[in-house]
Amino acid sequence: MLKADKALNGIPSGLRKPLIEEYNHILQNYMEQRWSPSELSGGKFCEIVFTIIDGMAKGSYASKPSKPRNIVDACRQLENQSTLPRGLRILVPRLLPALYEIRNNRGVGHTGGDVDPNYMDSNVVLAMCSWVMAELIRVHHSLTTDQAQEIVDILAQQKIPVVWEGRGIKRVLNPKMTLKNQVLLLTASCPSDPTIDELISWTDTKNKAHFNKVIAQLHKDRLIEYDKINKLITILPPGIKSVSEILAREKT
Repeated sequence: MLKADKALNGIPSGLRKPLIEEYNHILQNYMEQRWSPSELSGGKFCEIVFTIIDGMAKGSYASKPSKPRNIVDACRQLENQSTLPRGLRILVPRLLPALYEIRNNRGVGHTGGDVDPNYMDSNVVLAMCSWVMAELIRVHHSLTTDQAQEIVDILAQQKIPVVWEGRGIKRVLNPKMTLKNQVLLLTASCPSDPTIDELISWTDTKNKAHFNKVIAQLHKDRLIEYDKINKLITILPPGIKSVSEILAREKT
């Protein structure tokens, strides 16, 4: 499998680096529940992606991202570029204006309702940006959809500020944090499901019996799914929500 850092190497650094940085910025703000349009915005992401596709169509990339005068008209013009793969000629150019609309005209004057619209918008932004990233990778390397998504999962490795990683080891930097919360943070920070042995090592746990009780409780509470056969831990949606709450407390 192609490594994540090589996934977009067909795109010049002046565009590739901002693309990955902006995607990770969106992901980080989502994880930290910073859902306002000013903080979780697909606007800059749209501009970078448009510049990339426009460069592909012209056969010459710009040195840095630029904002088209009218994003809707500019994306419509991409549909006429027959040299582009269909996904980048039709599908992505039709998604970008919607992302841009969320940036410009949502989060203003919302009243009533039980669910914050910014939360709903942020889910749409993250899903659309992830799909666009997978499509760019798939096209650049002639991969299957599943292969492209696997690389996006690696690119999307959650950057959790209280988790340090180096030399194949992860550590939660708050030594007072409960074992339960450490397990959730460490699991959420992994692009693929960690093993029980990895989590025991990363939490520096000496009492394995206690560790197993914590895992069993997290599984029972549906914060994680524990695959006993393969000894793998998968974080579940309620667990992701708990991670966001832990991160919010760590910032206060």
